[in-house]
Amino acid sequence: MPNVKIANVTVGVDQPLTVIAGPCVIENEQMILETAEFITNVVRDLPVQFIFKSSYKKANRTSIQSFKGIQFAKALQILARVKEEFNIPVLTDVHNEVETPVVAEVVDVLQIPAFLCRQTDLLQAAGRTGKAVNIKKGQFLSPEDMPKAAEKITSTNNHRILLTERGTTFGYRNLVVDMRGLIIMARTDFPVVFDATHSVQIPGGEGASSGGQPEYIL
Repeated sequence: MPNVKIANVTVGVDQPLTVIAGPCVIENEQMILETAEFITNVVRDLPVQFIFKSSYKKANRTSIQSFKGIQFAKALQILARVKEEFNIPVLTDVHNEVETPVVAEVVDVLQIPAFLCRQTDLLQAAGRTGKAVNIKKGQFLSPEDMPKAAEKITSTNNHRILLTERGTTFGYRNLVVDMRGLIIMARTDFPVVFDATHSVQIPGGEGASSGGQPEYIL
């Protein structure tokens, strides 16, 4: 399986474990900088690599009343500051092909949200930037279908791809993880990421927002 080089991090089966962590969405600069500093200090003495993640916008909130994010340009400025001050790679979601090349000028990894993992134009726009692309497997998708999503990236001659397992719909407002999917997706020869937090999400479980069961994160 080829490794994926992302700034000063190399993701692959023969490399140290890579941790992707950070606030779900950017709420303000202070929160982001304090969180980035805290996690950087935690992992410094551990045998792991670290990629900071925070979304500049959450476009698929449960309710119209839910917080989606701050101003676009300001959010990108904050992500750029995280990269500069802490010397760590940064990952964020992209939601449409118009914003994708702008975001790619700032971050190291473009993440395709699970609900958008079949959007051909978005995947190809991300691929054309040349940046690493993390495709989150849709809750409705089988792991056997992920090579088709990856092919939309490789069609742009970009092979810097990560595939993420984040749970599968199990009835209403519930997700389960079939661990066989990790092995099946690894057969694509792209590194596989496990999203432990979203895998225990309860979609819409709080009425106007999603809930979760963090006690099951190991």
